[in-house]
Amino acid sequence: MDPLGLRAPRQESRRDRRVTTQDHREATGSDMDVCAYLDRIGFTEDPRIDLPTLRILHQRHLRTIPYENLDIQLGRFVPTDPDLAFRKLVTDRRGGWCYEMNGLFGAALTALGFDVTLVHASIEQGAASVQLSHLALVVDIGQPYLLDVGFGDGLLGPIPIREGIHRQGERQFGLEALGQGVWRFINHPSSSVRSFTFSVAPADPQIIANDSARLQMAANSPYVQNLVCQRHTAHGVSVLLGRVLCSLRSETPEVTFLQSAEAFTRALETEFGIVLPAASGLWATVCERHEVLFPASQATLIR
Repeated sequence: MDPLGLRAPRQESRRDRRVTTQDHREATGSDMDVCAYLDRIGFTEDPRIDLPTLRILHQRHLRTIPYENLDIQLGRFVPTDPDLAFRKLVTDRRGGWCYEMNGLFGAALTALGFDVTLVHASIEQGAASVQLSHLALVVDIGQPYLLDVGFGDGLLGPIPIREGIHRQGERQFGLEALGQGVWRFINHPSSSVRSFTFSVAPADPQIIANDSARLQMAANSPYVQNLVCQRHTAHGVSVLLGRVLCSLRSETPEVTFLQSAEAFTRALETEFGIVLPAASGLWATVCERHEVLFPASQATLIR
């Protein structure tokens, strides 16, 4: 393997990928079936260790696998094991949060032969009541790129890790060097979460596991307090915050106020591809939280 991707890799057929997957199992002990992952995201091309392939994989993942925290809302503990993320996101066709999304994506890229580093990040959220941690990816293909399929409304594809403005379509992102291998990622101006800092050094797996557990169990964690689903589309982003469904496909968002548990579970299936009957049991909690997020004085604006 050429870890930096400087040599042109041979073209592989989908049959060849089974060999790549077996090599990955022997090297890492992982049960990742990269063919099943590629089928899940609709990637039918022959993968190369290059930037165009990386961009396509990033886009297909974002548009196919939703960001969601339903298991946390249901009180189910979510491990950081990428094999368990594979079972949930690929086999069971669910979505996940950053530790699952980027954990799975990183494992799949590694299985394909990319040089991947999982990196720890800290979300900068003003006066947040709990420290919000994050997991992102750095992939080196001759130069390092930042990738992130687990930040909700963030990057649409890889960006080179160099200081300055990075444009993707109509969106503008920024990177600021803070010194000693630490960077600040600046999200696009209309995003709800504006920035995070990250180190290019490999993340400590134990710190990742501890942060994940803390954010799932702390009563003041936004992942515990708020139900969120999000998926990118070819035309924008679909977001579910509690009982408010918002489709951002133009300058004027389409907002739907869900009126029943049936409408809620139907939105999960039609907008995000999530079939989860147990989610209907969250409806009462979702309604209670809605009154906190959107006070009665604002309710008429949403309906």
